[in-house]
This record gives sequence, C-alpha cells and structure tokens, in this order.
Amino acid sequence: MSDAGAAAFRRERLIRFSDCDPAGIVFYPQYFVMFNGLVEDWVNAMGVGYQRLIVEQRIGLPTVRVEADFRAVSRFGDSVTLELVVERLGTRSLTLALQCVGADRELRMQMRQVLVTTSLETHRALEIPAALRDAILRGVPDRG
Repeated sequence: MSDAGAAAFRRERLIRFSDCDPAGIVFYPQYFVMFNGLVEDWVNAMGVGYQRLIVEQRIGLPTVRVEADFRAVSRFGDSVTLELVVERLGTRSLTLALQCVGADRELRMQMRQVLVTTSLETHRALEIPAALRDAILRGVPDRG
C-alpha cells in the first residue's frame, strides 16, 4: 500500500511544561514520545487495541528507522495537532509520515518512521497480524 492521499489520523495536544527544556521550547526527544502516543491512539482507534497487541499477543512495533526535520519551535502552552499517515504497508513493516502542526498551521516538526512487527518473545520480525493489516487498510472511522 502506498497511499499519498490516505486520510490522516489526527489528535490535538497541548504542549506541557514537562515537554520543554529550560528555554521553554519542546526538547526534541519529546516529539518522539508524543508520536509514540499518537501511534498508540491510532492503533486503539482502529479497534485493534495497543495493549492487547503488546500484552496479550506479545507483538511489538519497534522503530527501525526514523528521519526527522525540525522546522519551527513549539512552546509551553501551545496547542498543536499531531498527524499520522501510512505511507507504505509492507509484509512485516509499515512506514508512517508524522507531523506536528501549530494552531496557525505552521509545520513545527515532521518525521518518517518505519515500524516492524516483532515477537516480544523472540524479538524477530513477524508478518503484520491480519487484524492490524485489515484495520490499516480500512482506516479509522470518522467519528467527528
């Protein structure tokens, strides 16, 4: 699946004090934490259940590649939108395009991330589980 026109999964987020460095701007590793939370929300919104995937099925989604561009600062108190689009759905991996956009629609940060489905027992790559693959192909229902 290569879907440049795929619908984005979005979540609003407030930049918190704990996200920031002493200068009052987002400390760059915090974007990775925010986007991990977005992936978790996305898997849950598709009905797959992130906790079920990790705890019950013992399937992980580790990052094997990431490219990040930091375009503008996000400050303590800013309201931003985190967005996720599936760029590629492979057999054992998926590529996500993620971005953080300010309320003024200014691009703050963007990244491309490759996740691989793995066994949490053997730490070896597995085929993407059918339920997750089907959910990705269906997309997240619009509940707005």
